[in-house]
Amino acid sequence: MRDARLEIRIGGTGGQGLILCAKMLADALCTTGSRVAQSQTYEPTSRGGYCNSDLVISEREVDFPLATALDCLVLLDRMALKPSLPLLKPGGLVIADTRLCPELPAGHYRLHHLPLSRRAIELGSERVANIVALGALAALAGICERKALEHAVRAETPKSFLDINLDALAAGYRLGEQATPTAALIFG
Repeated sequence: MRDARLEIRIGGTGGQGLILCAKMLADALCTTGSRVAQSQTYEPTSRGGYCNSDLVISEREVDFPLATALDCLVLLDRMALKPSLPLLKPGGLVIADTRLCPELPAGHYRLHHLPLSRRAIELGSERVANIVALGALAALAGICERKALEHAVRAETPKSFLDINLDALAAGYRLGEQATPTAALIFG
């Protein structure tokens, strides 16, 4: 980890499993010695309203548990754009779903537009787009050991969904490893 503090937001809508995948990432990071604070914001509707889950990661004690300057932003729906982009640090990493977040405003960030939900549908369930995104984030940001993340996914997944979640995680890693930025730094 380059900085003493790294902030990540996974944003989209309720029902996409954003809080679960952030918990999986937090669990994996904790097993490798990082200190992590996780928080979430969601509208009162259980599905379809704005939702995000934030992680603050540090090698030392997390002095303030809420994200204030994002290093990484994962967008699984365009609804997360407005509340999230203003918090993104210049040069930050943005991973956006091509289908549910097709257009992004110009900005000073590294954009990877990836077919996260399409890949999940190809695997058999759009519900695993969060896990595809998790694998892509881990591959592109280099924030977590793959084995630790696989272990966290295994620990948090019911047996009936384990195979598809592990396939989704592997698909996300492949997307991340093969990705080239959709746009270099864009200045808006």
